[in-house]
Parts: sequence; C-alpha cells; structure tokens
Amino acid sequence: MNRFRYKLTLEYDGTSLCGWQRQADRMSVQQALEEAIFRFSGETVVTQASGRTDAGVHALGQVVHFDLSTDRDPFRVREALNYHLRPHPASVLTCETAPDTFEARFSALARHYEYRILNRRAPAALERHQVWHVPVPLDADVMHEAAQKILGRHDFTTFRSAECQANSPIRTLDHFAVRRELDHVIVTASARSFLHHQVRSMVGSLKLVGEGKWSPADFRAALDAADRSRCGAMAPPTGLYFVRVDYP
Repeated sequence: MNRFRYKLTLEYDGTSLCGWQRQADRMSVQQALEEAIFRFSGETVVTQASGRTDAGVHALGQVVHFDLSTDRDPFRVREALNYHLRPHPASVLTCETAPDTFEARFSALARHYEYRILNRRAPAALERHQVWHVPVPLDADVMHEAAQKILGRHDFTTFRSAECQANSPIRTLDHFAVRRELDHVIVTASARSFLHHQVRSMVGSLKLVGEGKWSPADFRAALDAADRSRCGAMAPPTGLYFVRVDYP
C-alpha cells in the first residue's frame, strides 16, 4: 500500500500540556495532533517529532512527520489540522509533502533553543508562563563570557538529567550565547542534539554566574567535573522555547 509522508512545522504553548510525548494521564502535543489527524483522515498514525519537549516548554518551530495512505493537498491538511486542534494551544504553521526518506528526528542537522529570563523586580503579568522571573540583577555580559567557555565537544554529565536515556553524555555545543534586551536576558543554544534537561541545566548554572555567585571559571569547572551534583538549580521549563530545526 502506498504511503504519503507529510512534514509539519508546529508552534505551541506548553503551559497546559505535559510535553510532546504521549502520557497516560495528561494531554500532550503528540496526542492532540494524532487525534486531530484521525478526525480529518480517519487514519490512526504515530507522529515523530524532531525533539521531545517537557511539560511547560514551548515551541516556535517544532518539526513533525507522519504518513497517510492517501495523497492530500498540504494546504488542506494544514487547515484541517488547525481546525481539529482547537481548543489546544497548538498550531500548524506549515505543511508540505516529504520524501519517505525524511525523518523529523534523524534527518536533523541542528536544533536551536532559546531561554527567556525576565530580569526585573516586578513579577511577570503578561508573560507569566513564558519566562523565568529572576528579580535580582543579572550581568548578561559575564554570563555570555561563561557560556563561551563550554563551547565545543565535551562530556556534559554535569548538565544532564539523571533520567536521561542517551547512550553517551558527549555532545558538541555549537552555539551558546547570552544577551540583554531591556528587562529580558536571552540565552540561545544550538547543537545537533541535546541531552535531557541540558539547556535548562546550563541556564540554571549561568544564573549563578550572572548573580556573581560563580565566576566564568567556576562554570567551566562545573562542566569539567562531569558530576551532576555540581550543577546549579535547574531553570524552570516556562522560559524555554524550541525555536527551529535545520535539515539538509
């Protein structure tokens, strides 16, 4: 039987969802999307995402693929999915056909994340679930200096979740930068792949640098220790965004 592959780009607000992957007791992005596909096509499919996001984490450009037994117009697929995704806080931005060799996860060359910190005394009102509110002043320039010290290929055990299922803690961090935009401190990170909780763990430790509790050298020393107990308190999921994925 012929199968036709579709590639989606999604955005979603992770606040009320339990993350990308299906769970038994809470609605996930994957479940919401697969139910929407079934409602318009009558087909039960398993979707594959470019990367799993945890509960509370948002996406600006999550990529997903799935197969259908019928050849459908991508514009119609996108419109139907957005109709059936309501009222879940997820939207299909683009839909296109893809060769059967394309895989959202395994074809990816790079993944890009952004972490947003609201750095002011007053708490967030409009961005309550979209940022990490840090009321003490942060030095973004020193945070950026520290971030440059862990670029490249390393053992990232210190910044790896104890529940991480990756075969190896070795990863190559291609980009890690910090900048200030008025009351916001923005952290950006890019790599071919990340360990579970790696970005949030690195940001949590960078906060200690920004507060003056750690030096940039302390941040590098924490990495070199390859010891999870040397990691600072992990940043909450609310400020993390899966921005985009690069493909060949």
